[in-house]
Amino acid sequence: MTHFSRFIFLCFFILTTTPSNATESYLVTYVYDGDTVKLRNINGEFKLRLTDIDAPERNQSYGKKSGRALTKLCKGNNIAVTAQIFGTDKYNRYLGKLQCNNIDASLYLVKHGLAWHNQKYSNDVIIFNAASRARQQRLGLWKSKNPMPPWVWRKKHPH
Repeated sequence: MTHFSRFIFLCFFILTTTPSNATESYLVTYVYDGDTVKLRNINGEFKLRLTDIDAPERNQSYGKKSGRALTKLCKGNNIAVTAQIFGTDKYNRYLGKLQCNNIDASLYLVKHGLAWHNQKYSNDVIIFNAASRARQQRLGLWKSKNPMPPWVWRKKHPH
């Protein structure tokens, strides 16, 4: 096998075994919490961390509700799941947008007060505005006077 043939084979292998930047169809096989799922496509399974939001951790107030809402939105029969992958994070999870039946999962969770807009890593104005409305309307976690953001909770509860 020539060097060029090996290069072509390697490129083909990489393209067919990793998630792509194109929107594809997936199946949600597991919901870890309100912002992380396991997806399956024809190439296998992988973790996807939703962009633009930070949901409460499972053991945090509203953590289980956030995960259940994402499960209800994206898991089950006859649910069209698409994802757009943008890269990976420091935990080797893929980062991207998740849509279930044409509903943006990040926006859905923020609108219902089940996740924070992650302003540190996102400048999505639509999600920012939805988070502001949920806070003003005291929806979900915003019913609490001072809900603890997940990034603060993680510092107080290291693994």
